[in-house]
Amino acid sequence: MALERWEIDSGHSGIYFSIRHMMLARIRGQFSRWSGTLLAEQGDLTRASMDILIDASSLETGLADRDAHLKSADFLNTLQHPEMTFTGRVGARPRGKGLQILGQLTVLSVAHDLAFAFETAGRTRDPWGHERAGFRARGSLDRRALGFTWNQSLEAGGVLVGDQVEFEIEVEAVLQSEAANPRGPA
Repeated sequence: MALERWEIDSGHSGIYFSIRHMMLARIRGQFSRWSGTLLAEQGDLTRASMDILIDASSLETGLADRDAHLKSADFLNTLQHPEMTFTGRVGARPRGKGLQILGQLTVLSVAHDLAFAFETAGRTRDPWGHERAGFRARGSLDRRALGFTWNQSLEAGGVLVGDQVEFEIEVEAVLQSEAANPRGPA
């Protein structure tokens, strides 16, 4: 079978995360600059492999001081580690419970094995004739496993920053063999 190359349209895709603050509210954020490609056998995203490059300094949570702290040496250390990468492959989950992406997320120059639930969103042709496909991946990880151990205890008990980070990735990808310009207007 022939491999098809799909380019992620990051203008119509997103990498989102959330984590508990003071054990009360869920704080949400995203990475605004990232890119990636998928290789799939004749467009079958259920067996695709992927390579994603994330600009770690593009982290945004809506609060400049918090963003600066998350980019500091306490967390992402974006001055010394400006990029994060994810390399993965879609496959069947154990015991027939749908699909998953198994891969490695490299943060602070250390690779970590991760698994995310995966579902396809279908395929379509856009108004400019480009073949597009979509998928969603969801998962969670313990931030301490990535080396993010900074925290503060609260007087009433608990901690300032929760340990579980929830991820949601929405992807729209464009088949490259058919699309010289993968992005049409918004």
